Amino acid sequence: MVTPEDIKHWIEQGLKDAQATVEGDGHHFEALIVCPAFAGKSMVQQHQMVYKALGDKMRQEIHALSMRTLTPEQAEAAG
Repeated sequence: MVTPEDIKHWIEQGLKDAQATVEGDGHHFEALIVCPAFAGKSMVQQHQMVYKALGDKMRQEIHALSMRTLTPEQAEAAG
């Protein structure tokens, strides 16, 4: 079974300088991902970057993932 820690590791391994916080029950997961590479990208493009980092795991191992993506500046402003 996939754990939140697995998803955190995969995201941070696949996105340079990303910091992820992931919660979930093994079936449904929620992630907050802060990454400098998100700067200047639309939310759709940011999510595509996360999906690319997760690769085939999104089709096979992760059944439901909701995410919030922020640049470091946005995360700092959000508190």
